[in-house]
Amino acid sequence: MSLHVDAGQPTRAPVPPDRRHVRRNSPRSFRTWLDLKAAPYLLVSPYYLLFLLFGLFPLGFTLYYAFFTYDLTGTVEWTGVGNFTGLLSDSAFWKAVVNTLGMFAIATVPQMLLALLLADALNKRFKGQLFVRMGVLLPLVTSVVAVAVVFTQLYGRDWGLINWVLSWFGADPVSWKTERIPSWLAIATMIDWRWTGYNAIIFLAGMQTIPRDLYEAASIDGASRRRQFWQITVPMLRPTMIFVVLNSTIGGLTLFAEPTTFYNGNVHGGTDSQFQTVSMFIFEQGFREFDYGYASAAAWLLFLLILIGSLINFLLVRRIGGNK
Repeated sequence: MSLHVDAGQPTRAPVPPDRRHVRRNSPRSFRTWLDLKAAPYLLVSPYYLLFLLFGLFPLGFTLYYAFFTYDLTGTVEWTGVGNFTGLLSDSAFWKAVVNTLGMFAIATVPQMLLALLLADALNKRFKGQLFVRMGVLLPLVTSVVAVAVVFTQLYGRDWGLINWVLSWFGADPVSWKTERIPSWLAIATMIDWRWTGYNAIIFLAGMQTIPRDLYEAASIDGASRRRQFWQITVPMLRPTMIFVVLNSTIGGLTLFAEPTTFYNGNVHGGTDSQFQTVSMFIFEQGFREFDYGYASAAAWLLFLLILIGSLINFLLVRRIGGNK
């Protein structure tokens, strides 16, 4: 038997099995495996552990007790879907749903438009640019209680600034806390004041990733700044807009802090629940009426409402860029 050796290729001695075993289990090989394979999982594991503890466990816990009558005395009684059927026929729950959707629509649509226009203005070069960008985030870091105190004074019926301005045009004083639609408008302005700057900064970050060559080419072709904004900026911002809209949907449908502080911390939502949201309804049932099973079922219906609202908004925003 002859052994053929290619003269053009260098010969390489085979590694004995014991040497391969040592090389694979050497400290350097272990560090490489730890660096490339295990480290990413270790770095993201705190998030998943916290989500398991504070996210997944409460979801499972509320789903379990949604099928029981569970009160403060510790009485646990199986009711099946009784809590869900009770909610579907509960006029107070549906009133809270309508209030939530109404305030969400009134607050979110203007907020998105204002944030988009504000981001476009901040995207231009001017003196003091950094301080102005930081300034739009000041409402976000302001205490919700302080915001509520200020807006409560602004929307006071007898001595409020808003009614005083409206009186210049001959309008009668508006009861912002006791009437349904006015209370929605007042709370919507609180939401917009706090969150418009935050969304504008996110839009600004998305705008800065758009290549400048597109605007230069459009300017050469004679496109005005307005046309560049609607034909280039808005379509290119579609991924960012999807994130902002989904985030605003979740925040708007779980609205709690602003309407609660608007009426001195009362979760009933006014004298006739005229601005009680679903989150306030859940809190009232769970920690005022101590009906944890009923509150758990309401929480899961709110979860389904958020899923449906997020899906609708996602499909609407996708059409902005021309996708069907």
